[in-house]
Amino acid sequence: MSDERESPPVPGATHVNAATATLMVPPRPELPSRDPQRPAAAQPPPLPPGWTVASAGAVTPSRPMPRVPSTRARSATFWPRVLLGLYLFVLTGIALWPVPVDSGAGPALRLIARVFPVLTHARLEFGANILLFVPLGVLLALILQQRHLVVPIAFIATVAIESMQALMIDRRVPSVMDIIANVAGACVGLVIVALVEWWRARR
Repeated sequence: MSDERESPPVPGATHVNAATATLMVPPRPELPSRDPQRPAAAQPPPLPPGWTVASAGAVTPSRPMPRVPSTRARSATFWPRVLLGLYLFVLTGIALWPVPVDSGAGPALRLIARVFPVLTHARLEFGANILLFVPLGVLLALILQQRHLVVPIAFIATVAIESMQALMIDRRVPSVMDIIANVAGACVGLVIVALVEWWRARR
């Protein structure tokens, strides 16, 4: 005599009902819903500071790569550098000249002062010192990317010149007015370059 008692079903497995001779299939387990907010365990680990994920999935640093100056940029500053070298050579000769540069121009300066009384010797010398440093401001503005350094460089250069004249040359008298005039000339050159670039941009 066979035992017609039905054995208990095994969870997750198919089962044949002996009484009805039917195949009983367990229900399909429900899939987890796609929640946009994934649990913390399924989220990727945080990236180090300064890194981002590229479009292809590769992790790349977010800092920009250092820019290498192009050949065109180097060629644009070639001639200003050459002219700056020539200018510094001439400026050094003027600064270290054993006597004042305008010592032989006394009669001409007195004639100018007689015709134009407003143009005294001190004013002419101040204006000459301004014009002397205008090329320095122009050339530095064309060469340097950080143009705010033009004024400090001009100030250091004129202080060095006046110091050398005070220590090495007896007939050259250093003056604070010369420092002011030279720095003002460099500022004028910087402003000239800025105005030319602004005018060209408008055109």
